Amino acid sequence: MQDLKWWQSGVIYQIYPRSFQDSNGDGIGDLPGIIQRLDYLVTLGVSAIWISPIYPSPMADFGYDVSDFCAVDKVFGNLAEFDELVGEAHSRGLRLILDFVPNHTSNEHPWFLESRSSRDNPKRDWYIWRDAAADGTLPNNWLSRFGGPAWEWDEGTKQYYYHSFLKQQPDLNWRNPRVRHAMYDVVRFWLDRGVDGFRVDVLWLLIKDDQFRDNPVNPGYDAGESMHNRILPLYTADRPEIHEVVAAMRGVVDAYPDRVLIGEIYLPIEHLVTYYGRDLSGVNLPFNFQLLQTMWNAESIARIIAEYEKALPQGAWPNWVLGNHDNPRIVSRIGPAQARVAAMLLLTLRGTPTIYYGEEIGMNDVPIAPEQLQDPAEKNQPGLRQGRDPERTPMPWDGSLLAGFTSGRPWLPIGTDHARVNVKAFSESRDSILNLYRRLLGLRRSNSALIQGRIDAVGVEENILRYERRQGEERILILLNLSHESARVSHPPGRLLLSTYLDRDGEDSGHSAFLRANEGIIVQIEPDS
Repeated sequence: MQDLKWWQSGVIYQIYPRSFQDSNGDGIGDLPGIIQRLDYLVTLGVSAIWISPIYPSPMADFGYDVSDFCAVDKVFGNLAEFDELVGEAHSRGLRLILDFVPNHTSNEHPWFLESRSSRDNPKRDWYIWRDAAADGTLPNNWLSRFGGPAWEWDEGTKQYYYHSFLKQQPDLNWRNPRVRHAMYDVVRFWLDRGVDGFRVDVLWLLIKDDQFRDNPVNPGYDAGESMHNRILPLYTADRPEIHEVVAAMRGVVDAYPDRVLIGEIYLPIEHLVTYYGRDLSGVNLPFNFQLLQTMWNAESIARIIAEYEKALPQGAWPNWVLGNHDNPRIVSRIGPAQARVAAMLLLTLRGTPTIYYGEEIGMNDVPIAPEQLQDPAEKNQPGLRQGRDPERTPMPWDGSLLAGFTSGRPWLPIGTDHARVNVKAFSESRDSILNLYRRLLGLRRSNSALIQGRIDAVGVEENILRYERRQGEERILILLNLSHESARVSHPPGRLLLSTYLDRDGEDSGHSAFLRANEGIIVQIEPDS
């Protein structure tokens, strides 16, 4: 595509490595397992894979508590196998994006061990340490996102350290230039090994208030929510100084040709788009999670499309996400029928789509019994349904007992529907959601209007969402029925390219289209219509 980077024209596929493919029978997915499944990703039609953390870790938060940023945890493999994965992916035309976790380390990281060894250690200010308040209580009211106070007492040095998440995940002090330089060297280490970019974990949390002021109380707090929501994170998130850090990180990545920087940022649209940076010097793609958070109806989705497009800085490239490792799966949120409509939405909106592993086969969240629970977010706040295990379960490749994922005991249970919902069965079923994804991805690759055309005429008729993608004289109309009732919608004459039911290719749609319940269609409008 003319003037587009690979990360603009392509589609990203997120792999949660523990759950993708186990190659050695220990029940945990690994790098050789990913290599085994690269050909599947090629036939699916994605362009890049993003791999959640694979660094050495005590696994208090399953890899997001990093003890060495420049190595691979033995449960996933080793650096030689990582290099092999990069080479095998590149040989197939796939790009590889690595998760980067700069906000915190494990409490077993050598930097933190030095930092907590004494108050005068050179690495003491690599982390955030504070004295107790004058009355001997916590330094302030900041809360952990995994429940409870964000301050942990260190008896050895008689101070508290700050942790945005678990106490085993102390936050780095990103106001310290030496921390920044060390972390930028980590970025260079992986870029030198050939990675094509990074997804940056909790990017909007890196800088905290230098005056350590109390966060304000949230007047809208609901007792059924996470404890963290009791306060508004005014002084612990989205601080203005963060943009200097983001621009510097982008500069490191831009020193290597044809790479991408993606930011995890859970913020309202008006704040999210500021992470593109002044003159687009920030992250290339601040992840847009609006489809994860909106009500599933035509009016809500039309509104966020319009608001997002309007808020984008001049020249900024949009992106869309339906699911990830921290949120319930799309099928569990809206049902299997609407999940097909959601697939068409994701792959026809303007911008770069990201697919979470298993979405293409309609994976459901898997119920997790108390004795099988792994996620610390739930263990720290039992009963609040904060757990992320249900959306992180093993990928079902076939209908065998262990779903083709492992020969051992899987680290999380495999879905009870895996005999029916699996890659092998859906590959052989003409009208499966897997083949819908393949058709959508193929259509997107072959149609420049769906990649680089503008989005236009966004509108709603009852619960039908409609919009066009236009490039020059080419007009592609998308009609999505977000209801369980059939409807007829008028439109200019055209030819039907694809239905979510996979049974109407090439129909002359005349001046109107009949949409069955839960159906989406793509229509190529006749020229001069």
